[in-house]
Amino acid sequence: MTIVVQVSAGPGNWERYHAPLTQALLDVGIDATVTQTAAPETVDYLVYAPSSPLQDFTAFNRCKAVLSLWAGVERVVGNPTLTQPLCRMVDPALTQGMIEWVTGHSLRHHLNLDQYINNPDRIWNPECPPLASERVIAMLGIGALGQACAQSLRSLGFHVLGWSRAAKVIDGIQCYHGDDGLKSVLQQAQIVVTLLPKTAETENILNARALGWLPQGAVILNPGRGALIDDDALLAALATGQVAHATLDVFRVEPLPLDHPFWAHPQVTVTPHIAADTRPATSAKVLAENIRRGEAHEPFLHLVDRHQGY
Repeated sequence: MTIVVQVSAGPGNWERYHAPLTQALLDVGIDATVTQTAAPETVDYLVYAPSSPLQDFTAFNRCKAVLSLWAGVERVVGNPTLTQPLCRMVDPALTQGMIEWVTGHSLRHHLNLDQYINNPDRIWNPECPPLASERVIAMLGIGALGQACAQSLRSLGFHVLGWSRAAKVIDGIQCYHGDDGLKSVLQQAQIVVTLLPKTAETENILNARALGWLPQGAVILNPGRGALIDDDALLAALATGQVAHATLDVFRVEPLPLDHPFWAHPQVTVTPHIAADTRPATSAKVLAENIRRGEAHEPFLHLVDRHQGY
């Protein structure tokens, strides 16, 4: 029996995903019609992005799962019409892209490369940076992406601390949790990476109080969610030198408004939400595997916990 897979994932994604998803489904032995539009009552699976015009799932009463193309699901998880199982995207290529962004910018700040790249006064400063083993990096958020980035940094010799809301045990990573754990981690960290989901508990987690726990001159890297950082508190911490630099890939409003102070700030680097992206060639295989699982009555991969919000 042919199943119906509808791609409702916002502008441009139909063209990107139609051929790779069709092939990936064939590769796992699924006979499917992959379409942009179908009668809602005939759709077996929705491939979805929260930017899609589709916001009411009520009519999709046959749909077995909504498969998100995004790693973050905060824009859809609270939708009251979404009663179907919701799966977030964990794409190997997205993970690798995040590893490369986090590792690259951590090394940039660890080695203080900016002083050599931007040196109009030709200052000769032969002071060597510390070794990676002498640098503490805090990973706020040690889910799939956070763990992958933490292990990459650890492989280079960095002393990596992990923090999450609930207790976790990860080989080679000193893990903390809860409010007391957050304070302890930030008090030790010279570089902080934020890879938390946006929830009511994590919004503005880096506020004035938390930034004050950092050692003077710490660096912030945020490829997670723009709402994790209180923008005004960060600007104040940059002004006093409490935070030496912030490299930011995500923002509360995107594209970042042209008049936002981050653009012109000499101690802020703006990257335009490029740290990690879902790539059709690899993510289509993840989608196809979840559809295969649904048809075989096996547990879905990366199923979202509605209570937790991720």
